[in-house]
Amino acid sequence: MTVDAPVRRRVLTPRRTGAGERRWPLSRIFMVGASVAALVSIAAVVLGALALSRLTAARSALLDVAVPAVISAQQLSGALVDQETGVRGFGLTGRQDFLDPYRSGRSTEGAQVAAVRSLAAAGGFRQVLTDLDSVEQAMTDWRTGYAEPVLAKAPAAPGPDTGRTLFDRVRSAVSTLQADLDVQRVAARDRLNAAAAFLTGVGIAIAVVFAVFLAAAAVGLRHAVLRPVSDLAEKVRAVVSGDVQRPVRATGPREITELGEDVEAMRVHILADLDDVQRANRRLDEQTRELERSNRDLEQFAYVASHDLQEPLRKVSSFCQLLQRRYGGQLDERADQYIEFAVDGASRMQRLINDLLAFSRVGRTTEGFVPVDLGAVAKAAATQLENARAEADGEIRIGELPTVSGDLSLLRQLLVNLVGNALKFHRAGVPPLVAVSSQPVEDGWEIAVADNGIGIEPEYADKVFVIFQRLHGRDVYPGTGIGLSLAKKIVEFHGGRICIDAPDGPGTVVRVTLPAVPAPEESP
Repeated sequence: MTVDAPVRRRVLTPRRTGAGERRWPLSRIFMVGASVAALVSIAAVVLGALALSRLTAARSALLDVAVPAVISAQQLSGALVDQETGVRGFGLTGRQDFLDPYRSGRSTEGAQVAAVRSLAAAGGFRQVLTDLDSVEQAMTDWRTGYAEPVLAKAPAAPGPDTGRTLFDRVRSAVSTLQADLDVQRVAARDRLNAAAAFLTGVGIAIAVVFAVFLAAAAVGLRHAVLRPVSDLAEKVRAVVSGDVQRPVRATGPREITELGEDVEAMRVHILADLDDVQRANRRLDEQTRELERSNRDLEQFAYVASHDLQEPLRKVSSFCQLLQRRYGGQLDERADQYIEFAVDGASRMQRLINDLLAFSRVGRTTEGFVPVDLGAVAKAAATQLENARAEADGEIRIGELPTVSGDLSLLRQLLVNLVGNALKFHRAGVPPLVAVSSQPVEDGWEIAVADNGIGIEPEYADKVFVIFQRLHGRDVYPGTGIGLSLAKKIVEFHGGRICIDAPDGPGTVVRVTLPAVPAPEESP
């Protein structure tokens, strides 16, 4: 059987294409989008501020200038009428109480004229200022031409008709003033309405612009990011599902295209690894067939060893024993020694063949795992080793042992080997004491076989499990050196572990971990 050289691992570097380098990265796309959003927001804020400023100015012009000016003009008109009424009443009756409206009208006139003039100047009403000058000039003419002579009771004081004529000029001037102020009020109201309409239009325009921007951003994001990512994900899922021959190509921003190139490189790498795995599988199939052929040869060898080889070996051993019994003591001492060597060699050869056959059968002759009561198995092993125990004047203590899943014959052979070793490797003059106990562990049960024998040094704790490995000569402790290696093979066949632990006192503790019996599956 040949062993192929190890497969060399390929290291693939993703190849960057020129088209991918020319594409915009996501950071630039988002930066441009954020810049456009910022510009749109700034424009919306500026337009909104302008619209609000126009609305505020129009509102102030109407409520703070035009309307107060109209009210002041009305109050001025009333004050002038009060003056005319007072003077006319005084001229007709001569009573002083008619002068009270005149005096209060003069006071109100001055205040309202000042108020109208100030408001007109603030509002830029030049025609109103001209009208106000006309009103003051008409009032001056009325006072000098009628009111003051009447109040002074001059002999040549004009009559009521003159006063009426002069005051009609005042009324005409006041009407013109009020008409012009009303025009300004209507104009201010129109400006307020226009400013409100402009603000509404700006608000609608901003809402429309933002809606269009969001829609464009959504479409752009879908086209530039989401769709390429979705397409790439679909291709990756196809590769994961087993379609590794399908090439992976990505469009969109630079990061997505580079990711697609990385995935494509990974796909190529997977294909290369898959080719390596297929080649390795083919080699494994060839090696499996060779192993099967080798196993058949080993089985044939085992058959030959158990029948054809042991038959002449039994003859050699039997005839050597016959020579030893019949001619023992009749030949010289050297001949008796030679015969003894031949008998011992044939016996050891037979034990070695039997142990090798037992080692090779582990895992091949099992009938399947069943629940095994280790307590009953340990008692059977102790009964099988009764002669060795009696010869060594030892003691075997068996504690509470669990039920595990395994092969009954192999587990009995395991305990026979471990307890037999504990009885065999005892200290001179000290009767052997072997204790078999158990305790639950995370993955099953730990079986401990402890003795008070010669012990094993820690540096040899692993070597004793190697087949044919011996720490003592055959003249000191007999055996083939297969016992512990056979125990390890049985334990590993059951999915367990075996190790040697040094106790606090003399002796050795062999710890074996075996899986517990699996719990029965509940029926649905």
